Amino acid sequence: MNEMTMETLQYNELKERVKAHCVSGLGKELIQRLQPSSALNVVKTRLRETTEARRLLDAESHVPLIGISNIGSIVKKVEKGILLDPGELLDVSDFLRGCRRMKTFMLEKEFFAPMLSSYAQSMTELRSIEEEINASIKGNRVDSEASKELKRIRRHIETTEANIQERLLKFLRSSANKDYIQEFFISKKDDRYTIPIKASYKKHVQGTIVEASGKGSTVFIEPAAVAKLNNELAMLKAEEAVEEYQILATLSGMIMEQIAKLNVNVELIAQYDMVFAKGKYSRSIDGIEPQVNDHGYVNIVGGKHPLLPGNVVPLDFTIGEDYRGLIITGPNAGGKTVVLKTIGLLTLATMSGFHVEAKEETAISLFERIFVDIGDHQSIENALSTFSSHMKNMADILMSANHRTLLLFDEIGSGTEPNEGAALAIAIIEEFYQKGCITVATTHYGEIKRFSEMHPDFMNAAMKFNSETLEPLYQLLIGTSGDSNALWISKKMNISDSIIERAKTYMEHKAYNLDTVDESKKRKPKVVETKKETYADYEVGDKVKLLDEQESALIYKKVDSYNNVTVFYKEAFKEVNVKRIALELSASELYPPDYDLNTLFVSFKERKMQHDFDRGSKKAIKKVEKEMRQRKGENHS
Repeated sequence: MNEMTMETLQYNELKERVKAHCVSGLGKELIQRLQPSSALNVVKTRLRETTEARRLLDAESHVPLIGISNIGSIVKKVEKGILLDPGELLDVSDFLRGCRRMKTFMLEKEFFAPMLSSYAQSMTELRSIEEEINASIKGNRVDSEASKELKRIRRHIETTEANIQERLLKFLRSSANKDYIQEFFISKKDDRYTIPIKASYKKHVQGTIVEASGKGSTVFIEPAAVAKLNNELAMLKAEEAVEEYQILATLSGMIMEQIAKLNVNVELIAQYDMVFAKGKYSRSIDGIEPQVNDHGYVNIVGGKHPLLPGNVVPLDFTIGEDYRGLIITGPNAGGKTVVLKTIGLLTLATMSGFHVEAKEETAISLFERIFVDIGDHQSIENALSTFSSHMKNMADILMSANHRTLLLFDEIGSGTEPNEGAALAIAIIEEFYQKGCITVATTHYGEIKRFSEMHPDFMNAAMKFNSETLEPLYQLLIGTSGDSNALWISKKMNISDSIIERAKTYMEHKAYNLDTVDESKKRKPKVVETKKETYADYEVGDKVKLLDEQESALIYKKVDSYNNVTVFYKEAFKEVNVKRIALELSASELYPPDYDLNTLFVSFKERKMQHDFDRGSKKAIKKVEKEMRQRKGENHS
């Protein structure tokens, strides 16, 4: 299915609503991958699944899917030969228990849901694996009862640890060691039991320094009295790890032997989760299973757009039996676009196996392709106008459309000169008709409306409009052409009847009134002397605003013959047209009458240099002589 169609019709938003009813990641993944199908048998199966799920949910308070986790990643690890840890094994056990409960539940529901119940026959109860895991793993670790050898090793570990604790406590209680001990407790460092000893006394205690504190004031010493026991404990821990590994490997191996059956269980649980999510969604909207066909017949009775909030006006719509094309007219904001989107999204929903909010008589046709041209397709990136983008979209659709295609066009032919747009739209509609497509289009153009009135396989429809209140009623009326709402609105806005009648005449006969207006009613142009604009008022020293930069500058040279002035801006001179500046303050307001304006255009550095030179500064004289030599050298070169 075309991706733009999915996006325009908000298909993925609909899937998100259904996905919210899943209880596990398994079902969510399936809905995420779900695509509409045009195969009649596939869609019928999908809809029947949803109907059976809805029936079960209406009859039962719950379905035992809660608590079943997604073990897909765990299964992949087993397939790669990776050892599972205790937590992962418990997840497998929980999953198998969930499968067992689900199978029992579904087999008992054969009367309510024969199809869904039959799926449970393929589910395998791997009770031996489930029980072995539960016997061997407890509290997220391998249990001591998992094997006699592990039980023996751990009992020996407990005895050894108790002996170590006893000897260390004896060390702590000894008055001979009182001055050496930093803190009176036993500390475990790197799986070895130690005592915190003051660093200054470390040579007074026999044993091995295992670790030192960050400040170096304390060292953790393994007393010689427990060194042998600590070594023995380390050996026992190694034996324990080996035995635990063997137990985990055995359990992982048991799962690997049944991996094919486990994968089937995963797929079935995912399928059940997705189907019951569809059922829950159906219950939330009080949906129905529509009738389906594959020959283009659509009959929506009391249908509602799945994503629109509030009290939506139900849609009654039919096509594909007495006519294969429908042209809809009506006011802006009258609901024409919503009609197109409702038809499209209800079709996609049905093809996905979702129930729809409509009446039982509703029938939906399946299509191989659904194309839409709705909204503003102006493309800034490709420098295409709205009309050009619409035409590019049309060209792409023309290449792909066939007799199993549904077309939904909003304001077809718009965006260009009306006569050309209408003629082009009619030609395009004819081409799609010859290809066997089902076409629904909205328009404001009377020519397209007249075409559909004349064509035996097209029908007109209008959006109902309250001519008294000038309000759209959002109701589709098939078989009628809407009155000119523009004329109705104009009349309600007190446009005179004579103008309304004349407009109707022009619409029907194109007989325009070409009489010229009486000469006495024509206004004669007045001769006005134009004064030449001058900008001679700017004076040296005036403070002006540079309109392009929005910053201030000073007038350095007055207006020349080209209406340009020279301004002093950011320690530099710049020529600007007088139209690009505005006076802020005149020089007469800024400076006293005898003020030397030349100093305004000399930087502080230059003024200081001149001052130093005038008072005979050797440094200034040398700098001037240096600059003179440099200029002389440049002239010679």
